[in-house]
Amino acid sequence: MDFRDKLILAPMAGVCDQPFRLLCKEQGCDILYSEMVSAKAIYYKNKNTKPLLAMDEREKPFGLQLFGSDPEIMAEMAKRIESNGYSFIDVNMGCPVPKVVNNGEGSALMKDPVLVGRIVEAMAKAISIPLTIKIRSGFDSEHINAPEIAHIAQESGAAAVAVHGRTRQQYYQGHADWSVIARVKEACIIPIIGNGDINTPQDIIDMRAQTNCDGFMIGRGARGNPWIFRDMKYYYEHGELPDKPDIYEVKDMMLRHARLMVEFKGEYTGIHEMRKHVAWYSVGMYDSAKLRSNVNQVETYEELEELLCRWADSAPEKVIVS
Repeated sequence: MDFRDKLILAPMAGVCDQPFRLLCKEQGCDILYSEMVSAKAIYYKNKNTKPLLAMDEREKPFGLQLFGSDPEIMAEMAKRIESNGYSFIDVNMGCPVPKVVNNGEGSALMKDPVLVGRIVEAMAKAISIPLTIKIRSGFDSEHINAPEIAHIAQESGAAAVAVHGRTRQQYYQGHADWSVIARVKEACIIPIIGNGDINTPQDIIDMRAQTNCDGFMIGRGARGNPWIFRDMKYYYEHGELPDKPDIYEVKDMMLRHARLMVEFKGEYTGIHEMRKHVAWYSVGMYDSAKLRSNVNQVETYEELEELLCRWADSAPEKVIVS
């Protein structure tokens, strides 16, 4: 599994479902992750996990991200799902959400390096595909221990480490500290994937220069903007940005996204979940506040199509994403 010089979509819960992943893949994303899945939920055969475990062959290389804190359960569940054909399995050690952290999972693991080693070792020994982890810079500003955690993971069998340059304390506020990613890179010989505040093509150039990281993980910068992967590759190769999508291209992408949502989740759930994506797609665009208000009243694909076509047709000529 090669993570070097790859553009990677971050495993964002509630965002990176299969429809969105497929769109990002088409636009040049190299590696995809699932939304995070509870190992205990798999263990207890919770029916709600089934959609989260789904993978399309077009998504490969594709990693399934698990979260949990019990080494034995984590290893057993990794072994159970390995036969689904994933390219690698990842462990979430960075989620800042209270209900996860308060259960000793996600970024709470940053506080227990010994447990991190036990989890990684047990899982790496249980499966034949690569095991990776995703961490934060530390739990809080007083405990910036990402280099230590990453090195422990490496010595315990991890094949790569993704590092978000914020602490759990920060959630998604403030700025990502790329210097921590640089320190992780210095501490490890396995591939290190940089994450945090990658929002423009120039950001990957700057992150490489400042951290020497191997791969680049794009999170919130991709919401409503699957073109970001295309733009980054074009910029890296040509030194300039491609033309931005005009309002009709954005409208068409939203409708394609909506059709995939309906196909995978049914019309009711698909259209309701599509509302937030429309808000992200339309940020900074013509009459976006009114569009976001109106889309919250939409219940069917036909209503959404009518709304988006009316929105695009009423815009001034050649309106592009800002």
